[in-house]
Amino acid sequence: MEPETLELTVRKLQTEDADAISEIYSLITQKAISPKFTEVVREHASQEKNEGHFVSVFNGQVVGFMISYLLPLGFGADKNAYIATMGVHPKYMGQGVGRKMAQEIFNLYHAMGIKNVYTSVRWDSTDLLSFCKTLGFERSEFINLQMDI
Repeated sequence: MEPETLELTVRKLQTEDADAISEIYSLITQKAISPKFTEVVREHASQEKNEGHFVSVFNGQVVGFMISYLLPLGFGADKNAYIATMGVHPKYMGQGVGRKMAQEIFNLYHAMGIKNVYTSVRWDSTDLLSFCKTLGFERSEFINLQMDI
């Protein structure tokens, strides 16, 4: 059975969306969100070049968000884009919210001549890995490295 697809509006992130995004993120992670997270979302929304930051709205309510960046340089990679974070309200998961935002981002970057979009996903986040695979993401030639300091 195909998942239900909602009548959504996808639009650019606005500063007033920060509280709704923080609530969605808190529901997903099941943790309290720091005020710094909300502040960073507001900063993204207020950037002059707010190109790759989108929200999905259903019945006037923000039900999803996706924040991405252009990466003009990067260890031998051509100019590309990176999806830094995203989330869909648990009540609306599986209903096309994330897919619609991703398509908006892909269309934007394609029109800008960007050929690659990257993202990072925890190896044990099987639901997010599965979602990314349905969008067409595959393993890249890059690996994530970490150093605790």
